[in-house]
Amino acid sequence: MTIAASPAASGYQSVFAAQLFAGQVVIVTGGGSGIGRCVAHELAHLGAQVVLVGRNSDKLQAVQQEISADGGQASWQACDIRSEAGVTELVQELLARHGRIDALVNNAGGQFMAPLESISAKGWEAVVNTNLTGGFLLARECFKQSMAQQGGSIVNIVADMWGSMPGMGHSGAARAGMVSFTETAAVEWARAGVRVNAVAPGYIASSGMDNYPPEAAGLLRAIPRTVPAGRMGTEAEVSAAVLFLLSPAAAFISGSVLRVDGARPQGRAGWGMQLPDAAARQRPAVQPFAGFHRAQLPRVFQD
Repeated sequence: MTIAASPAASGYQSVFAAQLFAGQVVIVTGGGSGIGRCVAHELAHLGAQVVLVGRNSDKLQAVQQEISADGGQASWQACDIRSEAGVTELVQELLARHGRIDALVNNAGGQFMAPLESISAKGWEAVVNTNLTGGFLLARECFKQSMAQQGGSIVNIVADMWGSMPGMGHSGAARAGMVSFTETAAVEWARAGVRVNAVAPGYIASSGMDNYPPEAAGLLRAIPRTVPAGRMGTEAEVSAAVLFLLSPAAAFISGSVLRVDGARPQGRAGWGMQLPDAAARQRPAVQPFAGFHRAQLPRVFQD
């Protein structure tokens, strides 16, 4: 199994042009950890004023301090995105503070491992409200209060739910709903100069894996053998996809889903998995991109 470590560098090693997002105000939900933390760092490195949103104030403040120490601009605001009133008030406060919202990265989410028959209505609703309804509410308010007048870009983080998500059916249903929402919003909001896309991470070596129970460790360590690329992805590889969709280079892309998954959904029963050998893994086209200088390997892979 190969999981890339972050390079020994003094700052984020982005592939994008310096100051690409200078002057832009970008909201990143779930910015206190994992993929959201990485996206926030890269945006700030490229000149954006990043607003970190989540429920855990301590985590948000810690990431804001990291970004400031690296020379970037960031602020944070605690909010439960499942609350319609709370989201409406959040966007109002951010507009009063910054005057505009140029982009939104709907990254907040969460789920737990369970077969369908054991999921209660409360558990189902908690996951759907976080992974679907909360993203819709935030996107709607950003559009109504700001983007309808000035345009903007939205990227929704979904998941590899093609072909189902056994063991996390609540999350699969919510993510599929977010893909449909992405496609619909792209059509309805194009009139205002707003683009809406999604990024679907596959198996990413992110801190979110630290939230799974200890008995899942063996399953997590075996994952790379199910991926044609022969490894897990990095947070920086997901962030690069997000920033591409936010960038001017994606001006004619809307309503699309960009998968970052090493061809994982194309694996088929009856086809012997042919994983890259050591020589193939060293070829430039498939080398892991590890641009996030503060990346942290999940504990399950540190043994």
